[in-house]
Amino acid sequence: MSVTEPRLTLERRLLREVPLVIACDEVGRGALAGPVAVGATVIDAPRARRRVPAGLRDSKLVPEARRPDVALRAGSWVLASGVGWASAAEIDDVGIMRALGLAAVRALADLEAHGIEIGEAIVLLDGNHDYITAAGATGLRVRPVVKADRDCASAAAASVIAKVARDTLMIGLHDDAPEYGWARNKGYASLDHRTAIREHGLSPHHRASWAIEPATLF
Repeated sequence: MSVTEPRLTLERRLLREVPLVIACDEVGRGALAGPVAVGATVIDAPRARRRVPAGLRDSKLVPEARRPDVALRAGSWVLASGVGWASAAEIDDVGIMRALGLAAVRALADLEAHGIEIGEAIVLLDGNHDYITAAGATGLRVRPVVKADRDCASAAAASVIAKVARDTLMIGLHDDAPEYGWARNKGYASLDHRTAIREHGLSPHHRASWAIEPATLF
């Protein structure tokens, strides 16, 4: 089965209306431990005329060993990029959708700190729900697009940049609690991770509000 290559069709159309397109995509939504991350990338008209970096796909479609190289080339291709975070504690406190919004707002603030005028952009958000506006962001034109990370090159770039950043963070947390195997599973619900939770309970990095009860893991 062939893998769909992301294109710049939508971005080029939007860039007829605005000077910038910002694409946002999240990673880590379904993990049991660790933060959620939202990547944000910026495309302008000159970059939309460039060739999409070879191998760029939604991060789920890029082999793990190749992701750092793809993310590096994606970061060099876009005008700017940023990653925003919401911690496991914040997810427990406000819920996953609100946490996604907080992470996205922080990613956009990261872009602003690097001189990007986000108010001039259309924000292309992967998915069907505008969690950015719901988080209190005002004055932004947010356009949710289902499967943007698969079809839109800017969103694919945001996806792989965020994925590599989050994987790197989870590998860094591994030494704090090696029994959970985060260097391998990145906080997701693999068999070894669920077994470790049953044997050791939850760590401070787990999303305790997700009712991760040992009796329900098998």
